[in-house]
Amino acid sequence: MKVYFVGAGPGDKDLITIKGFNLLRRTEYCIYAGSLVNKELLSALPPNAKKYDSSKMNLENIVDVFKEAKTMNKDLVRLHSGDPAIYGAIQEQMHALNELEIPYEIVPGVSSFVAAAAALNQELTLPGVTQTIVITRMEGNTPMPEKEHLSKLAPSTPTLCIFLSIEKISEIVKILLPHYGKDCPIAVVYKASWPEQKIIRSRLSNIEKTVQDEAITKTAMIIVGHVLDKEFERSILYSENTCKKQ
Repeated sequence: MKVYFVGAGPGDKDLITIKGFNLLRRTEYCIYAGSLVNKELLSALPPNAKKYDSSKMNLENIVDVFKEAKTMNKDLVRLHSGDPAIYGAIQEQMHALNELEIPYEIVPGVSSFVAAAAALNQELTLPGVTQTIVITRMEGNTPMPEKEHLSKLAPSTPTLCIFLSIEKISEIVKILLPHYGKDCPIAVVYKASWPEQKIIRSRLSNIEKTVQDEAITKTAMIIVGHVLDKEFERSILYSENTCKKQ
């Protein structure tokens, strides 16, 4: 028996990995991340598979299913949205599995921040602009370490990919304006890769009103940075001199 933490991807059912999909096809236990996971993926499960919506469960409930699967000697897929390693709360689950002496494996997935970049047709690192991407979020139920506050990350002006924070867009703008400037481009991608995907492009000074007008209050990725201007230097990787050396 083994537990597989599988990244379901950002929403599009075709963005799960082949390995993850094949695990779904043969598992008899599946705990999935509620509405964040495309329900079409669940149709890949065997007809007799037991399905559990983790949005209605606490950690103890999840561990109880782990125990049941172990007793039945059946593999279990823990289906997370995006990639399990980013805001997936998997460490506490793995700790419980260690105590139960149940083996497990992580199968990576496509994160919503790269799905959002794809929707924008955007590279997040550009020569002469930035070579750094910061994945972060605003403080919510989960406390934010003081040294990782957005105000501490902003001065170096990397490309920011801000998760789980659209309801705090006004606070984000206030923090970023002194460092990025009012004309810095910003994009909000609602439900990246889903059929109902919506893209908003604006400037820091205008984004708050636009988000309010579009009534976006959840399930959105915020990307901030001058890479969105798409003015950049040519890559050294494909320069004439580099090609000659190869």
